[in-house]
Amino acid sequence: MLRINDISFSIEGRPLFENTGVIIPTGHKVGLVGRNGTGKTTLFRLIRGELEPEGGSITVPRGARIGGVAQEAPASDDSLLDTVLAADTERAALLHEADSTQDAGRIADIHTRLGDIDAWSAEARAATILAGLGFDSAAQKRPCADFSGGWRMRVALAAVLFSQPDILLLDEPTNYLDLEGTIWLESYLARYPHTVLVISHDRDLLNKSVGAILHLEHRKLTLWTGGYDQFARQHAERRAQAEAEQKKQQAQRAHLQAYVDRFRYKASKAKQAQSRLKMIERMEPITLLRDAATVQFHFPSPEELSPPIIKLEDVTVGYDGKPVLAGLNLRIDQDDRIALLGANGEGKSTLSKLLAGRLTPISGQIHASSKLRIGYFAQHQVDELYLDETPLQHLRRLRPDEVPAKLRARLAAGGLGAEQAETVVGKLSGGQKSRLSLLLATLDAPHILILDEPTNHLDIESREALVRALNDYAGAVILVSHDAHLVTMVADRLWLVRAGRVRPFDDDMEAYRKLLLSERRTDTGGRAKQPVPSAGPKPKPKPKRNPAEIRRMTAPLQAEVSKCEARITRLEEMREKLDALLADPDTYDAANTARLRELQAKDAELNQALKRAEELWLKAVDALEAARKG
Repeated sequence: MLRINDISFSIEGRPLFENTGVIIPTGHKVGLVGRNGTGKTTLFRLIRGELEPEGGSITVPRGARIGGVAQEAPASDDSLLDTVLAADTERAALLHEADSTQDAGRIADIHTRLGDIDAWSAEARAATILAGLGFDSAAQKRPCADFSGGWRMRVALAAVLFSQPDILLLDEPTNYLDLEGTIWLESYLARYPHTVLVISHDRDLLNKSVGAILHLEHRKLTLWTGGYDQFARQHAERRAQAEAEQKKQQAQRAHLQAYVDRFRYKASKAKQAQSRLKMIERMEPITLLRDAATVQFHFPSPEELSPPIIKLEDVTVGYDGKPVLAGLNLRIDQDDRIALLGANGEGKSTLSKLLAGRLTPISGQIHASSKLRIGYFAQHQVDELYLDETPLQHLRRLRPDEVPAKLRARLAAGGLGAEQAETVVGKLSGGQKSRLSLLLATLDAPHILILDEPTNHLDIESREALVRALNDYAGAVILVSHDAHLVTMVADRLWLVRAGRVRPFDDDMEAYRKLLLSERRTDTGGRAKQPVPSAGPKPKPKPKRNPAEIRRMTAPLQAEVSKCEARITRLEEMREKLDALLADPDTYDAANTARLRELQAKDAELNQALKRAEELWLKAVDALEAARKG
């Protein structure tokens, strides 16, 4: 059991924790959430003993091992598999001693202990974890030095998962994973046999992997039961209740004060007035701590172009003449919302760069509207900002004729307030740098916005704001993201990038999740399956739910039904526009043969999309009805 007892701690005079504590039972999976800068990472350092609280204490069970990912795996000549195996220091020490000792009794003891810690299956378990994080059998045999820092971070994560510490502390583990690795990690953490605390802004991970949310807000820690969606509902309900209580108290105070003001100097009523005055003094004010200003994004809307805005015909693309993707026959219209699926290294970023004009094809043709404007955001672009300049100076370089007030308004629309506008980029947080890069990418009202991992440094509130902005945006969106929630909420179509090809994935994210987990369980050649801890005692039957509980439980399903209905509405609007074009006699003019073929192809594609959308809607409705029936 992890006990945080009434701790206080400040950094440079700024208090992060004030007389706050929490008890986390052994084996619980807990998501630590809070706005950026509130002290989440500092709390991990306090738990590890790297910092000492100014007041209070933190206690962990005697002998408990605390583990986390502090830095990337070293660029050594050791293979990935050997690097992960070495993380189990007890196993490594026992094997070394077994090879060197001549004492028969000690050898027997060593082999007994090796059996107790399941040492003989260690290689298979390590291979399974590496496979889940995206390393196939061949990659596992290569030295760490062959891989970049981002990939070595995955190796470091694999090592700490393999070592199975009693208290596992993970700080934004999905920042260096792709969507496929994130989905695998969600499943793994849900099965992890010991205590887990994970700092994350990934809503799906916080819904699927943890059973409680530890909320850090206004220097206090509060533990909430359930995943993130349940926490968000309960937190909103509690805040609304506090607001109602505050209004009630203010009305009562005003009523008492009015009596005091009227009769305090009247002899016959003075005693009653003094009594009411004391009642006012005894009232403990209900104060509401104001949330920080909600982050908003606003992307300017482009004018409408004739479809398609981009069309690829038998395109091959790669680097130095070596193909990465081939046989690309794709079209993108201005109302498309497309997410690219596929593991790192399969070519998602290559396709993004091709569509953005950053790469030229090796062969084939790309047709684009002559008026097409493209906005492109990639992770590395954050590193291309001028660290010694302010966001205001960045905009002034691109818009030298605009008045400062207009530039500040643009920054505010991108989620950067007055204070950040005058702060040099080097002192901005990662999320603020990302918002500036997004603003620069959309400054010219692009017709297509290509986003390659846009959420790495954004907190949950900012990610929700990005979802709203993308759904309101009038241009096409091409999205690469490890955030499954973002993909689900934004994308209408999924393209799978795999084995040098790009093909439509005619199902939803939940189907892709199941496909991926199935593939990664067998990626080690059948040598091992995902370790699943003992199920424990049979759970007690659930009590009958009341109507309020049913509403809470079915809220996510209702949201999915609403999303499906919105998707169908949008596709039907596209259907109406296309029908109008097909009803126009000029469309069938002999000079418009190519254009007619494109419209007919779009018609077939739209029919298929509508059919699929209606199937997903029926599936969501069935799930909702089943949940309501219990």
